[in-house]
Amino acid sequence: MQPLPKLLVIAGIILIAVGLLWHFGARFIPFGRLPGDIVVEKENVKFYFPIVSCIVISILLSLVMWLFRFFGK
Repeated sequence: MQPLPKLLVIAGIILIAVGLLWHFGARFIPFGRLPGDIVVEKENVKFYFPIVSCIVISILLSLVMWLFRFFGK
């Protein structure tokens, strides 16, 4: 198989797996509402910044990219 179609198939499978995990795992893991996420509520304004969730996503994506490089050789 050519390199680009293979990459697209793998990326599609990963996106489906992440989507299913996000959909069914949301009951057990409060992703987006982790301790450390900043929430400020005033009378008519609600500010939400998921800093810890962003850090977790960054770590997971870095691990996935590292695995791609490791097994891609």
